[in-house]
Amino acid sequence: MISVNEAKKIIQEQVSPLNPVQLPLLQAAGLTLASDVFSMIDSPPFNQSSMDGYAFCFDGWKNNGALEIEGEIAAGSNTTKTYSSEKAVRIFTGAPVPQGTDTVVMQEKVTVSNSVLTIEDQNIQVGINVREMGADIKLGELALKAGSKLTPGSIGFLTGIGITSVSVFPKPTVSIIVTGNELQAAGKTLQFGQVYESNSSTITAALQQLNINEIKVFWAEDNLNVLQKTLEEAISASDVIVLMGGISVGDYDYVLQAAENCGVTKLFHRIKQKPGKPLYFGKKENKLIFGLPGNPSSVLTCYYEYLFPALQQLSNQLGGLKKLEVPLLKSINKVAGLTQFLKGYFDGETVLPLGAQESYRLSSFAQANCLIVLGENTGYCEIGENVLIHLLPE
Repeated sequence: MISVNEAKKIIQEQVSPLNPVQLPLLQAAGLTLASDVFSMIDSPPFNQSSMDGYAFCFDGWKNNGALEIEGEIAAGSNTTKTYSSEKAVRIFTGAPVPQGTDTVVMQEKVTVSNSVLTIEDQNIQVGINVREMGADIKLGELALKAGSKLTPGSIGFLTGIGITSVSVFPKPTVSIIVTGNELQAAGKTLQFGQVYESNSSTITAALQQLNINEIKVFWAEDNLNVLQKTLEEAISASDVIVLMGGISVGDYDYVLQAAENCGVTKLFHRIKQKPGKPLYFGKKENKLIFGLPGNPSSVLTCYYEYLFPALQQLSNQLGGLKKLEVPLLKSINKVAGLTQFLKGYFDGETVLPLGAQESYRLSSFAQANCLIVLGENTGYCEIGENVLIHLLPE
């Protein structure tokens, strides 16, 4: 067996970002840029009024005082008229500031009589209320660096400078292989000796939380030939393959042999942890193969601790759960020698270990928002003692 840290290091060293793809901008939301993006325009593309008011030449007003109002310019206007220094023009927010004018006064700070404008703003300065062309970004300037995550704000920014598609690191495709003759699909009648299969639903939901939607689910009976054929199909179809069950050393556990027969290189099999000791990780070319224990709590714990960061790394995003050290609300008695992951509830200040910690019980995971991580050498933990927690994604 290897340690938790050793296992995580092996995975991190074996995972490389997927090859970039070119996607329409809206389809790239949440992904990471694979190359720099440069502005295609000046933004704003013209001197633009930021207020409803009147545009005028500042020096002309200084020399003339009152100004004659001539016409109006609304947002979207394409007028190219040049105004003399004795004139002012009615203007609206977003409209182009015309040639011959350089300042906009708010409509609340003027009086108008017989088409003559009198400015009553004692603090007015040249250029006020005018968004200069290229003030946000200029044509050809770097808009976003490679490695930037495409947030809603960055999608809007890029759209506003004329970008329609970008090169990004895609989300991985995933195949889930369910094994176990005792499993029955939800909605069907249970026969004696059967249990409802929930692991594929659990992992599918977890993947969708990462916006991974290209997911295939396979069912394979406890038969080496069937499992091998299913695994070969999954490897050809997806970037990541997740097998659940059949990874221990029982007479009907065929994952190890099937993986070997498919040419998968085993990188580790057993980890000094609880739950999820018989965790398998292998690789075939650039395909990642994870074999998880069949117990539901073990499956989800291993997903969060090992698959979650690997999936993020494939999309060139920072991986792993957020870590905090917080006080315990209840003492824990743990046997040294294994790293233990306990389902917990973090209230913002302290953490409570939940009940139903056994690997076959998923009810506590339905309440948990974190995993309490107790290291190999940790034993008894007192109330109030600080422990490490990993916050689960919301």
